[in-house]
Amino acid sequence: MSLISVGTMAFDAIETPFGKIDKIVGGSGTYVAYAASNFVTPIQQISIVGYDFPAEEMDLLKKRGVQLEGVEIVPDKKSFFWSGKYHNDMNTRDTLVTDLNVLADFNPVVPESYQGAEFLMLGNLSPSIQLSVINQLKVRPKLIVMDTMNFWMEIALDGLKEVLKKVDVLMVNDGEARQLSGEVSLVKAAKVIMDMGPAFLVIKKGEHGALLFHKNHVFSAPGLPLEEVFDPTGAGDTFAGGFIGHLAKTKDISFSNMKTAVIVGSAMASFCVEKFGPNRMKEITKKDIETRLGEFVQLVNFDIDLVA
Repeated sequence: MSLISVGTMAFDAIETPFGKIDKIVGGSGTYVAYAASNFVTPIQQISIVGYDFPAEEMDLLKKRGVQLEGVEIVPDKKSFFWSGKYHNDMNTRDTLVTDLNVLADFNPVVPESYQGAEFLMLGNLSPSIQLSVINQLKVRPKLIVMDTMNFWMEIALDGLKEVLKKVDVLMVNDGEARQLSGEVSLVKAAKVIMDMGPAFLVIKKGEHGALLFHKNHVFSAPGLPLEEVFDPTGAGDTFAGGFIGHLAKTKDISFSNMKTAVIVGSAMASFCVEKFGPNRMKEITKKDIETRLGEFVQLVNFDIDLVA
């Protein structure tokens, strides 16, 4: 079943305690596509790149079932570029450079061939871009998932709230959930945010897993303990790709199946952090994914004898 993915295709420069790389392909749309294509095709990509984005990267995405008709190539400008440095705990980072380049003029156009897609993943972009894509779709998708961040809460809160009214699932981290809701308790924060529109809320907590909220229900997924976290860049986007990829594959958007989707997303994110950029995502096989999912099952499986 077709899935539209809207997000950046870009370059990153990354420094972590484990190493440094001056230029590697990144962007939310790139990570979502690599993760989701393990579960469903086609992935109908909507993005914008400059003349410098590698043709071989485009070819690799095509081979994985990613359609690029919705990717605009600007011949006289560079692609979006981000540079960041992670601290020793790998949960905090400093943004060193943000060059919007082509992203400054991004006005997405949904190709006619993308119309009728049942699933829509709105990557972390300006709320006005996210809303534009929703409004261009002639038939509302079965499920709309949206990612956002604190930056948009600070400079485009009204626009963000407008998009929230139109989506089914919102993904944020714990700090962003508190910022958006004004609540310290994540349970209270979830209720406030769901009142803004989304029926489901995923709160990502990095190495500590993720929470899924729906009405009065909550599900807690663990983070897989890893010996080394090499590069956390793109982990949240990879989580999103695994999450919506599983839902699109199964065509089941119940709370019960979303719990499974959260585990799938967590498993995909655990691969992503093992190498710089999306490099690890290019290597993994179906067998690798099955094995990693099994590790998550073992992590939460236990028997208990209740004392009478």
